[in-house]
Amino acid sequence: MEKSIENIWKEGFLKNDVLVAPTLNNLYNQKSIHIIDKFKRMFKINLIAIVGFSSLFLVVSFFIGIPLMGIIFFVTLSVLVVINKNLLNGIEKIDTGASCYDYLKSFNLWINKQVNINQRLSSILYPIFFLAFILGFWFKEVEGIYLGERLVTKLLQLFPNMDLLFGLPLIGIGLVVFTMGLLAFFGGKIYQWDLNIVYGRIFKKLKELLTDLEKLNTQNN
Repeated sequence: MEKSIENIWKEGFLKNDVLVAPTLNNLYNQKSIHIIDKFKRMFKINLIAIVGFSSLFLVVSFFIGIPLMGIIFFVTLSVLVVINKNLLNGIEKIDTGASCYDYLKSFNLWINKQVNINQRLSSILYPIFFLAFILGFWFKEVEGIYLGERLVTKLLQLFPNMDLLFGLPLIGIGLVVFTMGLLAFFGGKIYQWDLNIVYGRIFKKLKELLTDLEKLNTQNN
């Protein structure tokens, strides 16, 4: 970025033809700097946390006998981190030549873009996580036999006429597919719920600040 956020703010938060008392203008400046810096800091921390968790889980998964789950989780979360890291770099491309008010609006548009992309990704990621969970325990070996094979054997003992597809219980395949479908359908809503828990207060403050500034611009035009 050619200029820091603080330097952009010093050149004028609102457009030059909008007159604002210096004290009020400084108040909006400080609020805006705090909101943007806090979001960027939290976003980076979350990405680091995801990398740390996926790496740790990958190692642990080999020790507890579910390496397939660990590998799928690690690869999937790594892709998620790369995508969001590229999105974070997009903040640096926001036009710094505009007024700080315009910069804040552009920042809000970037957030909306980032949220929309991650909502669509969630419809894919949550089903993958569920499938990884199933496969991880299915291929976990206990005394040289996969847990999945033990389960099928016991089910066949209880229900000898049970329908199979590729040696797997048809009803089980149906339940897995149905659950993955539900997670794909509600993935975006689950992500939005999780997002509001982490960033809800920041988004609320950003919305309130933009609303105040819109009113201020309207009154001065």
